[in-house]
Amino acid sequence: MSNPDKPAFVATRWWWVRHAPVRNDGGNIYGQKDIACDTSDREVFEAVAKILPRHAVWYASSLMRTHQTAEAIWATGFPKPSAMPHVIAFAEQHLGQWQGMNRAAFLASRPVGSHWFADIDEPAPGGESFMDLYNRVRGAIDRINLEQAGNDVIAVAHGGTIKAAVGLALGGQAERGLAFDIDNCSVTRLDHFASPGHTSWRLPMVNQQPWIADARHAAMHQPAGPEIVPETKLA
Repeated sequence: MSNPDKPAFVATRWWWVRHAPVRNDGGNIYGQKDIACDTSDREVFEAVAKILPRHAVWYASSLMRTHQTAEAIWATGFPKPSAMPHVIAFAEQHLGQWQGMNRAAFLASRPVGSHWFADIDEPAPGGESFMDLYNRVRGAIDRINLEQAGNDVIAVAHGGTIKAAVGLALGGQAERGLAFDIDNCSVTRLDHFASPGHTSWRLPMVNQQPWIADARHAAMHQPAGPEIVPETKLA
């Protein structure tokens, strides 16, 4: 039997989808540059569509690659929502003067073991720090949690945006979110629970890749931040 004295809680389920791979960046950092993505691998989007809820509200960032990714999911026969608001706060981190720089050379210049382009409080010259990104993402999530309480929310966004959301779900520890890989087209599920005077999060899945069993789609893997893989020498 239910306990009438126990406060009820409301669960709002977030389904974060990272945009499809960018192929025309020339190997350069693109950050908030409004650059297109590659949505040609239909089987990847069919697999993603199978695990997303059909009666969700949709949001995307303000950058075209998230809109193209949503369209590719709908093109599989997934029900297209009546609206998909573009949330500027969900855009990728603005990397200022680093945008357009060669990615490999830049990452090689960073300390070994770095999870991101810089320390979380270090802004890119002419751009943002990861904490700037985290704070604007957190504000938008808080607002949508109130507006869409109890609903499924699908948000198509970026690697940095989703890492910020994971850090929020981990108790507001932004830096911990950077330790997670967020691959292109992956799905991350974060559940928000609210009851009178209390809120909490649960992380049912992070970086889920429902197509991964088929090696033909391995090209969906791209660095979600600085990845420096040491060269291995054959004996």
